[in-house]
Amino acid sequence: MAVTHSKMIELGMKAPPFDLPTANPGVDEVEGETRALADYAEAEAAVVVFTCNHCPYAKHVEDALVDMASHYQARGVQFIAINANDPEQYPEDAFDKMAERAKAKQFPFPYLFDASQDVAKAYGALCTPDFFVFDDDRTLAYRGRFDETRPNQGEAHGGDLSAALDELLQQGEVTSEQHPSMGCNIKWKPGNAPA
Repeated sequence: MAVTHSKMIELGMKAPPFDLPTANPGVDEVEGETRALADYAEAEAAVVVFTCNHCPYAKHVEDALVDMASHYQARGVQFIAINANDPEQYPEDAFDKMAERAKAKQFPFPYLFDASQDVAKAYGALCTPDFFVFDDDRTLAYRGRFDETRPNQGEAHGGDLSAALDELLQQGEVTSEQHPSMGCNIKWKPGNAPA
């Protein structure tokens, strides 16, 4: 397991569009087998998290993330999970396994598969989990960690992400300090890793 920190790209970036297959199409009211960022244009904010099935860091935050998403989606925030890992190297992250995971964990958000890895590159995602929060204009307001905990080092609670969402919903911006996320590196296809 290669521990990797998130890139902390510049705030103010516009959310790159995407249209990706969803492993759990019945989770929302959107029709079809794919989900696009534009499908959630009415949301007050959008949380895009790059995650996967096998990573212990992703698993560590998973239950708390499901609880948080249920809470904030009721407040108009749309959560979207994207798996960009190469399933040839990591079969546990294959699309059918994603569907099983989403069902078992009752994900209240779409779980999308970025087979080309182009979306992960567009967002500058490097690790799992890697969080990006966009305001109602889909401008990047927060990027970084879920909280300060790690596998076998505290119970995940999502304090950093929830503080950012509360600020964004109440004040329209995030002023609190932002820290890099940390986890397994995205499993790039051979020759596909960003420079």
